[in-house]
Amino acid sequence: MESAKESMSNVTASAKSGMEKTKATAQEKVEKLTTRDPMKKELAEEKKEERKREAETEKQRVRDENAARRDAAAHGTTGLP
Repeated sequence: MESAKESMSNVTASAKSGMEKTKATAQEKVEKLTTRDPMKKELAEEKKEERKREAETEKQRVRDENAARRDAAAHGTTGLP
């Protein structure tokens, strides 16, 4: 049962991460299309990359948390540190 919950949580985290990355890319394209200023275009790309990094970091945090819960349950402890 816990394994299924962990798997579902990991799948959800991956899906959310993918959606955030897609939103970041779409937003970047909109920002690039609405300006001619090369600095603003570069800034839009940097913002996209930062949002993608944040999404990936959040996904990894959830996976690590799930793994810690699994390990805690396997060792008979009550929870996360």
